[in-house]
Amino acid sequence: MNPSAHSPRQNPFLPKPSGPRRVETLVRQILRGLTYFILLAMAAIILTIAIKGARAVFQAEWPFINTEFLTQSPETLHVFESGGQTMQMSDSEFRATYQEQGLPPPSARAYSHAGGGILPAIIGTVLLVAGAMTISMALGVASAVFLSEYGKSGPLLRLIRLSILNLAGVPSIVYGLFGFGLFVVFLDWNVSLLAGWFTLAFMVLPVIISSSEEALRSVPGGFREASLALGATRWTMIRTSVLPYALPGILTSSILGIARVAGETAPIMFTAAYLLRDRLPWQGLDHWYDFFFQGVMALPYHLYVVSAKLPQNAYTERMQYGTAFVFLALVAAMALTSILLRARIRKRHHW
Repeated sequence: MNPSAHSPRQNPFLPKPSGPRRVETLVRQILRGLTYFILLAMAAIILTIAIKGARAVFQAEWPFINTEFLTQSPETLHVFESGGQTMQMSDSEFRATYQEQGLPPPSARAYSHAGGGILPAIIGTVLLVAGAMTISMALGVASAVFLSEYGKSGPLLRLIRLSILNLAGVPSIVYGLFGFGLFVVFLDWNVSLLAGWFTLAFMVLPVIISSSEEALRSVPGGFREASLALGATRWTMIRTSVLPYALPGILTSSILGIARVAGETAPIMFTAAYLLRDRLPWQGLDHWYDFFFQGVMALPYHLYVVSAKLPQNAYTERMQYGTAFVFLALVAAMALTSILLRARIRKRHHW
């Protein structure tokens, strides 16, 4: 009996082994390994922040959330020995316990910014992101509409688009110096919310313009032609037949903008951020407009200070990892809000 008669028939369409195919397999495996390595490294960093930061934000007893950390201002942390135990007290608690009662204060080690909470930094970050995104979205969408719907193709339009793309790659420290020179010094706005808003808005504006213009150009031309054929003006056509269908793409650009605006430290160091501010932005104002001309604390700048200026030990770890945890959670919540809004609009306007 012939043994080849019982062997499975080979598929003639299977690729045959060759040198280029072996190289392709090797390249695919290398790329897969690099991708998994990056994902594992990111997961390790985020998990470390989540585990250690959650210890500062949550607690085992009711109300299960460390309200002191989320509702108080940063203070100096005093660490001292009492009764054979190592005690930790924030500056206000330390003063109330010893100095105001006339008791001799123990010898203590002091860590500035490591005690109390981060409420002013949370409020300042939310205000900076909300104001900067409002300004950048208004200017960015208006510019994108003009370039996409009114701009005439030619060398000038290509030069403008190339300039916008190049501006997106400018380092953030340059935007910070630009904002300091223009808004803080020339316009005399001082270190204030208003200067921070416009500096951050200008920094993220190229991304908003490019993404919004791409979203507008993705709307089918038939929508425009049908609207114009019914006698609508160009602006009416844009308002009723283009913008509603481009909104999901525009909101995608807002997600990218929120992540960058919230995470940048260099621009606000020169224009809006204070190292320490006990009062909230709406407290102690002489006039309502003073709200816009005052500096605020911000989570990225506070995180830079407590990470780079404080010693790394068990007493400062609570503030360092707790600030990073709240910062990531806040950015994720803002981005999630935009994602949910984008999904809702997509259900109403799709083609």
